[in-house]
Amino acid sequence: MEKFLGQDYPEAARAQFLENNCDAVEEIGYTRRFTPEEMNQKKEELANASIKINDLEVTKREVVKEMKDKMKTPLEDRKKLLQEIKQKSEYVLEECYKFVDQEERIVAFYNKFGELVSSRPIMPQEMQKTIYRSIKTGTED
Repeated sequence: MEKFLGQDYPEAARAQFLENNCDAVEEIGYTRRFTPEEMNQKKEELANASIKINDLEVTKREVVKEMKDKMKTPLEDRKKLLQEIKQKSEYVLEECYKFVDQEERIVAFYNKFGELVSSRPIMPQEMQKTIYRSIKTGTED
């Protein structure tokens, strides 16, 4: 069998020539080679698709970064709240009032609400009475 048929007919009439001279017309699938013009068109379409994908990827990275920035504070807040709920308390740094009990040999710290927040054994330098401790307020006895 010849590789090409009807090459001497113009392209528009070639299909009619082949149909008139064949035994049957059947629909089959096969691989058709591209012409040089079609190949250039496919390459151009690939380049355009690649450019569009690149632009979308850049936009995606910007959106993801923006979302991460927006989520940073709520995520930190959630982490802190979960820790506080787990511990059933929170860490605070505030002024507390120190009381030295010479008789019990204990130092106690109270917050502004009068709650005992910490106590420890007295240190040697805290065992010496000051002039302020020896003054009576008049509420004793």
